[in-house]
Amino acid sequence: MSMRFTAKARRGMVALTVAAGLAVGVAGCGGSGGGDDKKPDGSASASRTTGSDSRAQQGQSDQPLAELKGSDGLLLQITSAQRDAGGFVTVNGTLKNDGGQSAVIPSALSGNETEIIKNGKSLGGAALVDAQGKKRYYVLRDTEGRPLTTTGFSTLKAGATLAVFMQFPSPPANTTDVEFQLPTFSSATIKISG
Repeated sequence: MSMRFTAKARRGMVALTVAAGLAVGVAGCGGSGGGDDKKPDGSASASRTTGSDSRAQQGQSDQPLAELKGSDGLLLQITSAQRDAGGFVTVNGTLKNDGGQSAVIPSALSGNETEIIKNGKSLGGAALVDAQGKKRYYVLRDTEGRPLTTTGFSTLKAGATLAVFMQFPSPPANTTDVEFQLPTFSSATIKISG
């Protein structure tokens, strides 16, 4: 009987810990503030929103770091690549359909790793290439194998945009220029700030 009570108590503590973590996450993401305070670009929720101009919200200039052309009129504008103290680089941008008709997002953007593909369409195939250090950095995954990037999109109507993000392990601090690669898109060199 005491084993059953102990197992129930453990499950209750796990549930309480998960609920507390979610509450802290929601509290950290809430509020629109309205100010132009410099906020860390590592926030996944800020990058997933659509509608308003994310560059203005994040205190960024109107000039993107890079523009990459893809298939079917798709255009990816990279607006920031921010290194944070936790050892990550978060790349933010806007995916736009510059074509005259709806574009189906290519499944190749997810990459070819089974663990990422099983979680649906994403930008999991993206990579940062550090030519100086001769290393390639892939999109990070959480403990359940989900890529730390924008997910769950399938088509973009003509002229529509989608704010996107991708999170990578950070190259060494002295590496500031990396090549950004995404399947079906041209590649470009971007500068990491922070």
